[in-house]
Amino acid sequence: MTGGETCITRFSAWAPGIESSREWDEWALGRRSISSEAKAPGITYTDSSFRRRLSRISKMTIQIIHDLLPLREDTKILFCSFRGELSREYQLFTMLREEGALSPAAFSLSGFNTPVALASIAFGLKGGYSALFPVQNSFLACIKAAGAMHLCGTTDELVVVYADEKIPPECVRFFRECPEPAAFGLLLTRDSRPSSVPLSSLNGGEDSPLAFLKQLLLCGKLHVTCDRALKLN
Repeated sequence: MTGGETCITRFSAWAPGIESSREWDEWALGRRSISSEAKAPGITYTDSSFRRRLSRISKMTIQIIHDLLPLREDTKILFCSFRGELSREYQLFTMLREEGALSPAAFSLSGFNTPVALASIAFGLKGGYSALFPVQNSFLACIKAAGAMHLCGTTDELVVVYADEKIPPECVRFFRECPEPAAFGLLLTRDSRPSSVPLSSLNGGEDSPLAFLKQLLLCGKLHVTCDRALKLN
């Protein structure tokens, strides 16, 4: 691995109601809002039998990584979420309460690492992944973990993915805040070209994922890639 500062060289984003790079720029300027609809990307480039049972957050994560392609086969991924497979977990608790048992089929895709595992399968990525639940809802903890992974020399290229789906109405009372559903991905390398953004330059400010994304958009060096029409082999 060559020396140099960890930089964001490419990033992707998805949220309901925002469909283009221009609309993401408008959102960062406060001229557009993320929709509160319980929607997910179509991921029509995957096989229908594969995507049929996927949750919204899994589809969001797959879309985010899809829009960062091409990636090296050995690229590592750090997946971060504050709520994980919340909708599926709520369904499991409902099933347990009403039926007294869980079906293996319902349980199999409920793990916190499910979205990133499915994305790795979808795109044949073999570099491995980590799934991080940040302490005290701190997105800065995710950024610090990503920087540490890069600095310690375990990977030349690292993808950081954040994703959280819409909170089910039945679960809203358990949360102090209900942030908008959204996902984004950062490709980290040691490429310090003029268009790249040093990760350290975005460590300040509000400690939330969307505040971080807004800061990245407003710096003006990179434009988000979203919903690319890239087909799988």
